[in-house]
Amino acid sequence: MNNIKIAIIGLGYVGLPLARLFATKYPVIGFDINADRIAELRKGHDNTLELEDDVLQTVLKDSSQMETGLYCSDQLSDIADCTYYIVTVPTPVDRTNRPILTPLYKASETVGQVLKKGDTVIYESTVYPGVTEDECIPVLEKASGLTYNTDFFAGYSPERINPGDKEHTVEKILKVTSGSTPEVGKNVDALYASVITAGTHLAPSIKVAEAAKVIENSQRDINIAFVNELAKIFNLMGIDTHQVLEAAGTKWNFLPFKPGLVGGHCIGVDPYYLAQKAQEYGYHPEIILAGRRMNDTMGKYVASEIIKLMVQRDIKIKGSSILVLGITFKENCPDVRNTKAVDVINNLKSYGTHVTVYDPWASIKDVEHEYNMQVTQSLPTNKFDAIVLTVAHNQFLEMDLKEMLKPDGVIYDVKGILKQHVDARL
Repeated sequence: MNNIKIAIIGLGYVGLPLARLFATKYPVIGFDINADRIAELRKGHDNTLELEDDVLQTVLKDSSQMETGLYCSDQLSDIADCTYYIVTVPTPVDRTNRPILTPLYKASETVGQVLKKGDTVIYESTVYPGVTEDECIPVLEKASGLTYNTDFFAGYSPERINPGDKEHTVEKILKVTSGSTPEVGKNVDALYASVITAGTHLAPSIKVAEAAKVIENSQRDINIAFVNELAKIFNLMGIDTHQVLEAAGTKWNFLPFKPGLVGGHCIGVDPYYLAQKAQEYGYHPEIILAGRRMNDTMGKYVASEIIKLMVQRDIKIKGSSILVLGITFKENCPDVRNTKAVDVINNLKSYGTHVTVYDPWASIKDVEHEYNMQVTQSLPTNKFDAIVLTVAHNQFLEMDLKEMLKPDGVIYDVKGILKQHVDARL
């Protein structure tokens, strides 16, 4: 544990909080290829809002040579003298839901250019079992000219960041660790244990740690898919799903899941990584993919339920005005990656409606870039035929939606959290 200098590769929702935490005890270089992101962080601001400015500024340094603290850079030379390299780049899927490992390959090439004898590379990105050793290690060996488990070593410690959650921060979430040899595993575990107050769990192998991560979100996805199916059934019966879940939840071992839109970079993506690997072994994962199919259809289902309500009120659909509250993938968070609110919006538009999207958290620029869609951060003053709450931002809970509604308009609560009168909820 002597002479440790850490490079965090990728300063997004996962990398930056981790870099800040390690910087309280070690010299840390935060590396990102996005020069604008580096410039912003050097000024002490994080536009993902995962770190408050004052918290970030307490660890920032203006030089790469320091005893402790965080120096942010987009220059490869600044990470050349590090001993641990922690890769925290995204692992998305493509339009056909196949895993995209390109960010991992490129990050591995970058690290490989500066890798030295005795260094350890730790991956945190969510992957299917085998990616670290079968996909990333060969890239490191080729770029560095070094030999795995002789000249350099590897570890895997899956990220467990929950974007927007100020209670379960990185140091308060138990960390799974692993290493390419038993000794390296102990070293990796000791490194994380030195800053993670919640403790660590040393897995027996890198593949076990990879598998543990990918099933965490697959389990949640399947459970949410189950209650989404319940919502469809109970809606046909005229029964309030949330009331049913509240009653069932009085049993001690009933799991507290709620229906909803399943987006974001984890639950809506990770199951496809496991499914992909299973299919390579000749096994078709029926339950995992059935859960994905159910959850991926919920945007279309919500839109059809809203249109049905409007028809029942004799509201002319074509040309009607609808206000959608929220486009981020979850509440009180600016992250719009893989948000399923977009599915609701696009399906509503397909009926010929005029949709206004209001979200005080979302970046107008990011939404336009990712979805070619307009969003406003200013509350509209006109009245609407329908109002749909898709994201439970705190600001929305305090709004009087009736004041924004036309006389026969409808309110639909996707999240099931509004205290005021609503016409229907998922």
